[in-house]
Amino acid sequence: MYPKIPLAQSIISICQQKGVQHIVISPGSRNAPLTIGFTNNPFFKCYSVADERSAAFFALGIAQQIKKPVAVVCTSGSAVLNYYPAVAEAFYSQIPLVVISADRPQSKIDIGDGQTIRQENVLGNHSLYNANLREDISVENDNLIQMALHVAATQKGPVHINAPFEEPLYETVPELLVKPKIVDFNTENKTFSLGNSTVETWNKATKKLVLVGELFPNSVAQKYLDVLATDPSVVVLTEKTSNLHHPTFIDQIDTLITPFTEDDFKAFQPEILLTFGGMVVSKRIKAFLRKYKPAHHWHVDELRAYDTFGALSYHFKSSINPFFEQILNVPFVESSYKFDTVSIWNNRVEKHQEYVSKISFSDFKVFNFICQNLPQHIQLQVSNSSAIRYLQLFDLDPTIQVFCNRGTSGIDGSTSTAIGAAVASTLPTVLITGDISFLYDSNALWNNYIPKNFKIILLNNSGGGIFRILPGHQETETFNIFFETSHDLNAFHLANMYDFDYFKANDQISLIEQYQLFLQNNEKPSILEIFTPEKENNGILLSFFRNLV
Repeated sequence: MYPKIPLAQSIISICQQKGVQHIVISPGSRNAPLTIGFTNNPFFKCYSVADERSAAFFALGIAQQIKKPVAVVCTSGSAVLNYYPAVAEAFYSQIPLVVISADRPQSKIDIGDGQTIRQENVLGNHSLYNANLREDISVENDNLIQMALHVAATQKGPVHINAPFEEPLYETVPELLVKPKIVDFNTENKTFSLGNSTVETWNKATKKLVLVGELFPNSVAQKYLDVLATDPSVVVLTEKTSNLHHPTFIDQIDTLITPFTEDDFKAFQPEILLTFGGMVVSKRIKAFLRKYKPAHHWHVDELRAYDTFGALSYHFKSSINPFFEQILNVPFVESSYKFDTVSIWNNRVEKHQEYVSKISFSDFKVFNFICQNLPQHIQLQVSNSSAIRYLQLFDLDPTIQVFCNRGTSGIDGSTSTAIGAAVASTLPTVLITGDISFLYDSNALWNNYIPKNFKIILLNNSGGGIFRILPGHQETETFNIFFETSHDLNAFHLANMYDFDYFKANDQISLIEQYQLFLQNNEKPSILEIFTPEKENNGILLSFFRNLV
């Protein structure tokens, strides 16, 4: 059974031939031709997610894991606008998301007709390609659709296909009426080659800092990590979202550099800064590198390079392994850069352990416990603001894969993304989130595809605790209402409504007890809600950095 409207047939046929298999659909009438076509074709895996904002992040989570285009389909009007947060995240995180919005014909726009807005190019600021289709059957329409899918796949980002449909919308036919001609957009494969001067510059530098942002697991060959780890002139800084592991790499950047004096910063200032991967969480490393600029900042990425530190000198358009193949084939230069840094780091580790042993129950104490007790071989999704920043301060088992929406760093959609990722991944998935992020995206639980072993660890400190550690905090009614968003809500009734098992803890003893029950429960999705003291958390965190000296 196929939709009768030829344009809908073309979109569905081309998506199938281009391998776009996962289709997330939000119910509506104008997109009925697409819904009928996708859901009646066994090639597609279709999901119904009513809330468009949640649907887009759910699709983002799937695309994050499979690294292939995933489509979201909506009706006309304001529906497509609700995709925008996820579109922006996909744009900055380089995730292939295909937005297909049904529209009224152009003759119905701006005449007062219901459920109409100016949908063409409405996502233009953060869409890599905008295919504004016409109602007729045409080679031009087919080429626009194919180009959109090609761009999403090859340029790793969001695209928008806007398709106008006229009523009747629900009529079907037994056979396809269209046969789109599939175009092969040849992508030229250029051989990557470093110049001798680049290799020479790298070889001579005695202080080389490698800073790794967001990265998919197993992106870098182990042999290159081993070379970096043994080079005395190289210090490698990673984050939990880097998914890059070696005993000599430092993955707690703020713990290392926050206590630095001006002399320490000058001594740590690199000659060469080499970056690869996506966005970096640490604000402190950004502030350091903007003030103490390297002589050379090289970024390695096939598509984009951001001048995050105001010092970008060259963008190597390559994936990281071919770059390392050429740059690391040189003898080591004499240097004490790694040795001096590791000496400082070892002292920080001792101070860290001493501090944790003496603090009271708090966000800091909870994260220390969780990070020590997470199961191995899981996918860990983390919400933004406090959660991802706390996670940077603790060790994690290297078998744990870590993901976070750091493209725009927004709190919206973290739970929806985690659920989409859980659907697409073969690993058990745990989400660590804060109360504001969880409540903001609570419609994520309105989803029929959540795996039984999906788990949410929810830290509830009664508000946006991150605002308490930012400069300018004052304990006033205005601050509590408009910044921290103080509340007395909890997840108990939401868990009941969406048939999640619910556990709660409010001290160290109950945390240990409930955590074990939480991990053992795999018959239903589950939430462990941990209540921490609202006003003590910021002081404990800030004291941690002071105690590192």
